[in-house]
Amino acid sequence: MLMAMIENIYETMNLRITETAFELHLRKIYPTRNILSMRETETVSGQECLDVQKKTDGSVNIIGEVATDPVASWMIQSAQVASKFTLFTHHAKTFPDLVTALRNSMLRAGVFKDEKTAEEQVVQVLNFDIHLVKDFRGNRYIERVTECIPVEDKNEYTFDHRKEKTLEGKIEKFMDNATYYFTKTTNRELYQYRNILEYHDGTYVLTNPISEHNIREMRNNMDDADIEGFNDFLQRNWGITLPSWEDEKTASTSSQAVEEPVKKKRGRKPKAQNV
Repeated sequence: MLMAMIENIYETMNLRITETAFELHLRKIYPTRNILSMRETETVSGQECLDVQKKTDGSVNIIGEVATDPVASWMIQSAQVASKFTLFTHHAKTFPDLVTALRNSMLRAGVFKDEKTAEEQVVQVLNFDIHLVKDFRGNRYIERVTECIPVEDKNEYTFDHRKEKTLEGKIEKFMDNATYYFTKTTNRELYQYRNILEYHDGTYVLTNPISEHNIREMRNNMDDADIEGFNDFLQRNWGITLPSWEDEKTASTSSQAVEEPVKKKRGRKPKAQNV
């Protein structure tokens, strides 16, 4: 499926491939595309390959298979700084298992020392998980498409204790803040996930709408024709109505057109001339 997805990526986007063993053979399948494939050797590490790819003006990074801890580290790096988006394959059975496996790989690779920090970095780069299954009859199909939604850390602390007149009231407000603190420290929720598409009884069913953030990011990376088609898709399936791309650009331009204030001239006022 990863090889077939390349066909739907705009040809203006340069592809940079990192593999531990050459398996995709994308340069043979798509000979007209700008593709650079690399793999580590005994003398050149995978990290050095990734560092070189960062300087080759790549738009899409593809990691053949995240099967070892160092490869998971390469994937996180490329998804954060090296490209518009990153594609990779993994053999996790569920989405929480995927997050846990990548988090543990980051810890074992020595990139992070804290579990929460490692998990937070992982969920920041995971947008969608396309899960494929193979049943006992040998049929392969997409079981679900899952979206990852990072949970924003909101400041819920208050200063209401200053308004209390009694000591008991101040202690009660202080304990509320302490409860928020210990909840964030011991049981902080870093992400939520929900299925966008599911396979049921031989057909695909749309279950939940895409989040507003990912809709905006997807539209920002589409051409005008795809934006109109995407808008029709959102309206037809989830009732989400969005302005056209031209209207958004017009609104953005008008909001930026702010009149500059008149600068006051400094210095002494000119003396009045006697007539």
